[in-house]
Amino acid sequence: MSERSKKEWLEWLKAIAVAITLAFILRTFFFATSIVEGASMDPTLQNGERVMFNKIIYYIDEPDQGDIVIIERPVKSYVKRIIGQPGDTVEIRNHQLYVNGEKETQSYLTEGAESATRDFGPVKVPEGEYFVMGDNRSISKDSRNGLGFVKEEEIIGRTELIIYPFNEWGLTK
Repeated sequence: MSERSKKEWLEWLKAIAVAITLAFILRTFFFATSIVEGASMDPTLQNGERVMFNKIIYYIDEPDQGDIVIIERPVKSYVKRIIGQPGDTVEIRNHQLYVNGEKETQSYLTEGAESATRDFGPVKVPEGEYFVMGDNRSISKDSRNGLGFVKEEEIIGRTELIIYPFNEWGLTK
């Protein structure tokens, strides 16, 4: 093998090592993927879709109302929408969502989804915790039933992008 050929191989190996290292750092600290399980986020996210989520965003900012987040629990991870932030009062009455006494517009819900939402609360969200719900309110396991309030440290990222199936590729709403 010629000296030139050896140098070329060495350059390729360096490039591959840098690419693998960069991919590892991005995957570990910045972005990751998750698969949506179930229909609780219908119609925004469908069962089986793979989403990319931003892992670093909540180190520099706090979760905001309306964010679709990944919640990591010991047994399972969940994808839900933040409805109430720490200190907020959340209530559902007459099929309408109220946060701090103000009726919320929920443009992400399908027509008729609000009517499937039973009365709930009012509840005050404790400091350091969040109130979350799925967009498919009639079947979602969320802060109203079973999931409870979500601690800030359980929120591991914000969904940014649907990456599979390819015909659904795009930013999350």
